[in-house]
Amino acid sequence: PRYKVKIPTPSPPTPAPPPAPIRPPAPMHGHSYTAFRARTQAGLRSRLSTFILCGIGGATCLFAMGPSTAATRRVGASILPQARTLVSRISNGIGRVSQKLPGGIPLGGAISALAVGAPMRAAAFGWGKPVELLEKQSCLQGRDAPIPNAPAKDSKHFLLGNPMYPPFPENLEMVTLGMGCFWCSENLFMRMPGVYSTHVGYAQGETKNPTYEEVCSGRTNHNEVVRVVYDPKVLRLEDILKVFWERHDPTTPNQQGNDRGTQYRSGIYVYNDKQREVAEKSKEVYQNVLIERGFGRITTEIAPADEFYYAEDFHQQYDAKPGSRQYCGLSPLGTQFPTEAL
Repeated sequence: PRYKVKIPTPSPPTPAPPPAPIRPPAPMHGHSYTAFRARTQAGLRSRLSTFILCGIGGATCLFAMGPSTAATRRVGASILPQARTLVSRISNGIGRVSQKLPGGIPLGGAISALAVGAPMRAAAFGWGKPVELLEKQSCLQGRDAPIPNAPAKDSKHFLLGNPMYPPFPENLEMVTLGMGCFWCSENLFMRMPGVYSTHVGYAQGETKNPTYEEVCSGRTNHNEVVRVVYDPKVLRLEDILKVFWERHDPTTPNQQGNDRGTQYRSGIYVYNDKQREVAEKSKEVYQNVLIERGFGRITTEIAPADEFYYAEDFHQQYDAKPGSRQYCGLSPLGTQFPTEAL
């Protein structure tokens, strides 16, 4: 042929690169992969332990905060010491777990504190202090002189302007009431027409001139009370007791809401036989109301009033003072007291 076409010779195919060798995972923060896996498994076990601990702690809290029947109270009393010890031992082992509560408190340490004695437990649940009255020899001795921060002898009622200390006018009467936190109870009575004065303090115990901290320890046998000074021609005792019964739960021994301890027991402390008769009758009437509504037995004690020790001035008429903390620990049952039955 006249023209020749040169056909290029094809080049051989480029061989594919060899596959990259499979390498073990690179060391993580200076630890081998095996160590990392072991650490992960240990973390899972720690979380499981934490979950179990929370269950034990929760069950212990339920028993500690006031079982509702005599049977469960006996069960709770028998297992609570062992449960506290068990919680403490477990939490000591996981107290350094990385899981933490807000504020950086280790979870194990927090539950251990609830179980074995941190100060917060007494304020929140009443743990770590007696929940029954003590023998006299087991109570704190106290002191002969009034506590230094008690109200001055010439103090006037913050709301009513009348004297805080006797002698009061001869036409007046007094009754002392325990129904839980005395901030809350005083606030109920000091605004009633016919009330001359109110003051909060400690009564029905063994310790002389106790402080608030001593009463809260459960080692004084005192009750947090409000003493109501009233004019019986204007305000009947029956009307005072109507408020008393309706505004707290008298069926919980040594407890009112979340406040727990012998200083929160329900009590009416009288100054004469007529008052006692009215108090006993009112208790009988209100018990019938509670039975009809399906509630339990009243645990309120009725007794002659013992010596009244004034609480610190800070506590007097607390709810009426500017800047007071809005708190009410009373737990009314929502029932009505029929005063016409008296």
